[in-house]
Amino acid sequence: MTALVAMSVFGSTVCKAEGTEGNVAKANEAVSKNCLLKKSTNKHGIESFDKLTAADYREAALLGIEKQKEAIKAITSNPAAPTFENTIVALENSEKQLMRALETFYPLESSNSSQEYRDLDKELSPLLSSVNDDIVMNPLLFKRVKAVYDGLASSGLDKEQKKLVKNIYKNFVQNGANLPAADQEKLRKLNTEISMLQLQFSQNLLHETNNTFVTVDKLSDLEGLSQADIDRAAAMAEQQGQKGKWMFNMQRTSCNPVLQYCKNRELRKKVYLAYCNRGSQGNNYDSREICAKLVKLRLERAKLMGFKDAASQILDNRMAKKPENVYKLLDQIWTPAVAKAKEELEDIRIEMKKDGLNCEPEGWDYRFYSERARKAKFNFDETVLSEYLEINNVLKGVFYVAGRLYGLTFKEITTEVPAYEPTAQAWEVYDRNNSLLAIFYSDYYPRGGKRAGAWCTTFRSQTYENGKRVEPVVVNVCSMTPASADRPALQSIDNVQTMFHEFGHALHAFMQNTHYTGVGNVERDFVELPSQINEHWAFEPEVLAIYAKHYKTGEALPKELLEKYNAASRYGQGFATVEYLAASYVDMDLHVLTEVPEGLDVMKFEEKKLAQRGIPRQIQPRYRVTNFSHTMGGGYTAGYYSYIWAEVLDADGFEAFKETGDIFNQNVAERFRKYVLTPGGIDDGMTMYRNFRGAEPKIDALLRNRGLIN
Repeated sequence: MTALVAMSVFGSTVCKAEGTEGNVAKANEAVSKNCLLKKSTNKHGIESFDKLTAADYREAALLGIEKQKEAIKAITSNPAAPTFENTIVALENSEKQLMRALETFYPLESSNSSQEYRDLDKELSPLLSSVNDDIVMNPLLFKRVKAVYDGLASSGLDKEQKKLVKNIYKNFVQNGANLPAADQEKLRKLNTEISMLQLQFSQNLLHETNNTFVTVDKLSDLEGLSQADIDRAAAMAEQQGQKGKWMFNMQRTSCNPVLQYCKNRELRKKVYLAYCNRGSQGNNYDSREICAKLVKLRLERAKLMGFKDAASQILDNRMAKKPENVYKLLDQIWTPAVAKAKEELEDIRIEMKKDGLNCEPEGWDYRFYSERARKAKFNFDETVLSEYLEINNVLKGVFYVAGRLYGLTFKEITTEVPAYEPTAQAWEVYDRNNSLLAIFYSDYYPRGGKRAGAWCTTFRSQTYENGKRVEPVVVNVCSMTPASADRPALQSIDNVQTMFHEFGHALHAFMQNTHYTGVGNVERDFVELPSQINEHWAFEPEVLAIYAKHYKTGEALPKELLEKYNAASRYGQGFATVEYLAASYVDMDLHVLTEVPEGLDVMKFEEKKLAQRGIPRQIQPRYRVTNFSHTMGGGYTAGYYSYIWAEVLDADGFEAFKETGDIFNQNVAERFRKYVLTPGGIDDGMTMYRNFRGAEPKIDALLRNRGLIN
């Protein structure tokens, strides 16, 4: 998953709320008791996670909102003519105290969620949106911003400063600054409802993922699973008061082994259906109506802002620019991907017949028999390879690549900084000149309050204070396979790639060097380039030699096993590509609607659209609409295509290293750092890519990497 950051109120989802002032007055009564309201005395200025409560975050956020209102009032009442410093910089600085609270709270709400945190999220969401509304719809403030924008040609500002002005001006316009008052009020109401519906969707999905269980009574039903997977299922059952049984929830680390290795077809079916149907089970956490309302309200908002559909509004700020460009890319890949998936289905049918099954494969057969077919074709067993993929060793490989490419070194911090989670680890990250570049936290194991998936976020974004760079505090959050009673935390191939992926986002955060936070963000369909290109080093022989050691003997990964992996690595890409593209299509299809039919059933809509495209019925989208956090929870709305869009870039970009014959070529690495990792969003994504590569990307490398062409 992408980088996940605490939102700035500039450009956030917006809505209207009342009653902030009274809450802030109460917040001021106990300022001295809240460490978020004082300068941190911890090493590197890291916040005291271990001392903060939901009440502290609430107090700090409410006070930050009030401080920002005061700052905005000071800007608009300033009698001096608008300038870059007294308007643009003052506006950016107005949110600093608020963002300190949010950048600490939101990462924890996602990884250590509790009822208190979820309640606070519901309270803060409309308040923060109201702040944004009040800013972008403030006519006096917009008049000053526009005056600075109109004077850019003769301003004498540097490139980064001009970009900041343009970003802020565009954000005002795109969030309704030019709308008449009546339409601004409509926009406020739309934003209110959209914001709260997205939040409710996310909280429903958190519950459905962590609290939907499939229970097994007999050990014999678990044949094919590793002892470690069986032990974890027994531990989960005991935690749920079902000692002597085995339970699986819908976290991938729990349910995926069943789908891939368990011989019991009926159990696979139960787990598969439970996973796919999250959010559409007719219970209190059913999100079908929420999703339909979101589609309708997003369309209304887009039309209010002068766009024909929601996707057109959203893509206006992306590399793709228009829905037609997204469909063009997806369509180029869809046909060869479906053809490859149908080849795989033939292999699955052969394997099923070996078990006496003459029926058509179903969705719950795909992973299991695809794994068997891969073993039969290539004599490759992923479970054997995983014995060489112990998580701490893998992390050494992740750090090794960063060292070889960019000269980074890592020093673990064990006692000097607060821990927000007992299993999280922290490192100081040093640049090649031995200067401190960043602080890095890893948070790799699943737990009840953690959302599904993997992401990178920050507790403090890179910034400048008094002319000095302040290092970011970055965290990778994943749900990797934990240790069991008799084995350390051995990882799947997919988990290893995820570790390298999320660390690519971390590298992007480490190396960003912008003076203004308003130019730090890149386009959503560019943001996955640093993460996805970093995956390419994960299974290179030189890197494997560093970290792939057998967990018992310490022996290096045998050459024969690596050769088998390389031969088998592209097998199953038909399925993987089709399930991804299917989700991307549905995301776009919902948001290019120019009219939303009354009583829209999002699940039937999904089925109809994919059937029209000829998807094999055994393949569901990677996420079905009611558990599709990327689009329905916000963030990647009309944007899930971004991963494949960025894959065109990363596949072509890795070729720049391979063409030199050295995957650690320092000249290429330096160009990537200079033009992609460091400048934030000072240029548009394609300009940055061309600066790095010297040309626009071609799709050929992606198709070859996925085995879709020779």
